[in-house]
Amino acid sequence: MRSFTFYLTGILLLCINLIFAQETFESRAKVIANKISAITKEEKDALKVEVETVNEELAKGQITQEQADQKKIQLAETRAKNIETRVATAQNELRDLVQEKVDGKLQESDSTRTFVIRFKSKDFKKRDYNERRTTSQFVFAFGLNNLVTDGAVANSDFRYWGSHFYEWGITYNTRIFKNNNLLHAKYGLSLMYNNLRPTENRYFVESGNQTNLVASPQHLDDSRFRNVYLVAPFHLEFDFSGQKTKDGKTTFQTHKSMRIGLGGYVGGNIKSKQILCYEDDNGNDVRSRTRGDFNVNDFIYGVSAYIGYKEVSLYAKYDLNPLFRNNAIDQRNVSLGLRFDLN
Repeated sequence: MRSFTFYLTGILLLCINLIFAQETFESRAKVIANKISAITKEEKDALKVEVETVNEELAKGQITQEQADQKKIQLAETRAKNIETRVATAQNELRDLVQEKVDGKLQESDSTRTFVIRFKSKDFKKRDYNERRTTSQFVFAFGLNNLVTDGAVANSDFRYWGSHFYEWGITYNTRIFKNNNLLHAKYGLSLMYNNLRPTENRYFVESGNQTNLVASPQHLDDSRFRNVYLVAPFHLEFDFSGQKTKDGKTTFQTHKSMRIGLGGYVGGNIKSKQILCYEDDNGNDVRSRTRGDFNVNDFIYGVSAYIGYKEVSLYAKYDLNPLFRNNAIDQRNVSLGLRFDLN
């Protein structure tokens, strides 16, 4: 199952590339041309070194002039064949690129894009940003993390203040209605780090398909269980920033007033790791890191919500599937903290 998670991770990373990279015909053609040029130069440089070696053999009397000439011809033919073979691959890429262009799948060149840069005042920059229907933000969140057992967090096996989460990623914010600023679709990609610190000097041990907390024979200075997820969150955001009309032109503001987001997330587990810190019998400080499966669910999905003002929000999220696949008692992750959406 974990291998499928890495497959899912690959898909999500591909989504990141699609979000952040807009390839054009011109830019891709330049890459292919540079590749062909590099291949040719590499093979010619290699041929030059080989010819110099032949000349040295001739100067030392190790071979005759006729043998030297024959060697040079053979070397040149070999390098020419190498160039032909390696360049053929690049030519195939160029052919496919041209076909994509013919099919209308690519922009003609970078020059078809228009970028407006204003330096006169901050007001111009803000106005340009507010006129966009889709904007992007860097998201960072952190806070407390724990497990819900039998529907409650009370009497938890994990430290309330010592267990925490943090999350960072990129989110896109699209105004749903063209002429109304209230509803927005918020979507993107994030990395979530959920940390649990067991109480009573315990740590996790795999026992078959069960993962249990057991008492450590040594005093643990720190016992931490961390799970890292790559997730795709989605929220329906109510933004009360409103809109402004000046000189007959309407601009829509975001992150200027109260905001409420309701939604959820889905993704996959990238890594599970347990960290133990203790002092051995010789008085040496030991920090042990164990990375493994720990019977943790490969997938994660849950609900989340936030409410705040401007860039800062109170943020809560709850996993709908249990942390461990086959444990006798289902335990689900819950987090509460602060979230920052930075334009």
